[in-house]
Amino acid sequence: MDQFVVLTVYCGLIVAASMLGGALPTLMRLTHTRMQLMMSGVGGLMLGVGTLHLLPHGIAESGSIDLAVGGMFVGILTMFLLMRVFHAHQHAPVENEYPEAVGEEHTHDHDDHQHVHHHDRHGHCDHDHSHADDGPKSPWRWLGIFLGLSLHTLIDGIALAAAVAAAAHVESGLGRLAVGVFLGIVLHKPLDALSITFVMRASGWSATAMNLINFGYSLMCPIGVVMFYLAIGSLDSTVRHHVVGASLGFAAGVFICISLADILPEIQFHSHDKWKLTSALVLGALLALAIGWLEPPHTHRHQPVPAGSGRSPVVLPLPADRQ
Repeated sequence: MDQFVVLTVYCGLIVAASMLGGALPTLMRLTHTRMQLMMSGVGGLMLGVGTLHLLPHGIAESGSIDLAVGGMFVGILTMFLLMRVFHAHQHAPVENEYPEAVGEEHTHDHDDHQHVHHHDRHGHCDHDHSHADDGPKSPWRWLGIFLGLSLHTLIDGIALAAAVAAAAHVESGLGRLAVGVFLGIVLHKPLDALSITFVMRASGWSATAMNLINFGYSLMCPIGVVMFYLAIGSLDSTVRHHVVGASLGFAAGVFICISLADILPEIQFHSHDKWKLTSALVLGALLALAIGWLEPPHTHRHQPVPAGSGRSPVVLPLPADRQ
């Protein structure tokens, strides 16, 4: 299937998923547990896609471990800085649960985005963690989340385009579709869109305004796809392989950072749901592993090593058209 057709279908589904995410509170009862289960499952999937798919394909496409891993490092750092600067990637549940589990040990006030964790009973933790500004609430407080998530979604579009471009080496079958990357993005978009519309709703914005902002946000992924192809269109074949490989490594870093940002905070502060959340995480990771069965096995050859470098040859997988 032509790359353009695949990406058009994917982008359409991602836009629809983003719009659906913004409307989720009106379609279903979003309890705290349901939100955490979705986050854990998608987090496990993205962790598996980043480590089992994006990074190996980045190495295969570029022919360089250093280039792909360097891209992954930059991706992790970039996503961390986006979260730090824009306070992006906050998934706010609509309803609280487990009042019996709150008490003095675990307090969640999700309407104000406050998380206060006290563990005085164990004598070693008194943690006050706030996701909101201490000043008066502004009707524009959603803007930082919107900007951060929009940049994040542009990166998702670049990742999707790079994955589909790399999968074009596959002669036939579902391996040409880069299913893992697509699923990681499309399943995560509703949670991101919900973050924006939740804060807008709490600030008193109308449904029309929320839908318009959410639609603008949903277009960021297709824009990222277009940006990627405009950037590599004039490159020669060798440089294009390096750029695609580095982009896949970068995307792996982004996926890994996002997944851990979703998963790690829940390990310590949600002991009452630990088996549910762990099961969802494992199922997501197993889905990422299963997607690998759709991909053809890599072939390998030895990369030449400069004389006198003191380094042993490294076996690297290469795309079929470069062997």
